[in-house]
Amino acid sequence: MNEKSDRHATRMAKKKALIDANIAKADQEKGLLLVLTGNGKGKSSSAFGMVARALGHGMKVGVAQFIKSRSDTGEEAFLGKQPGVEWHVLGEGFTWDTQNLERDIATAKQGWEVAQRMLRDPGIGLVVLDELTYLLSYGWLDTETVLAAIAARPTMQHVVVTGRAAPQALLDAADTVSEIADVKHAYRAGVKAQAGVDL
Repeated sequence: MNEKSDRHATRMAKKKALIDANIAKADQEKGLLLVLTGNGKGKSSSAFGMVARALGHGMKVGVAQFIKSRSDTGEEAFLGKQPGVEWHVLGEGFTWDTQNLERDIATAKQGWEVAQRMLRDPGIGLVVLDELTYLLSYGWLDTETVLAAIAARPTMQHVVVTGRAAPQALLDAADTVSEIADVKHAYRAGVKAQAGVDL
């Protein structure tokens, strides 16, 4: 047992030295662009976890939800009422709900105006652009214009973009990209969206 413990201690000491060295090399501070994409569940949930984390550090937060039209979600009910949070539900539902392309494009552009204002505000430390990827992949907003506005944001402002099918230009511009895979989902077994888990 002592030999096994000794081997473990040696292995962990080497691992700690490697991790400590990597942490010491990471000495830059900057506002990050994070993209949470993929077909799996949890992209927005992850972004809202970062909202809670930012609030815990005393930062102000702006949230722009582009596709969602409902305002009865748990995240908005709780986080949207916290001091320091500016929360906007800017969509009218998915395009198959509205069935009106011109209206969808107009709604996207109006929502983008709100987002741009937050991206120019140096008092906001974190901006969440929830489901922005759809507006880019559908062509409702110009990707280059959106990326230019994100690039021109205040130096220490962090931005999180969520949604499926993130365009390559957005992935290339991002500092961190996470792709969430769809392995299994209760919805396909006939289970409706559940409060506290899905909304």
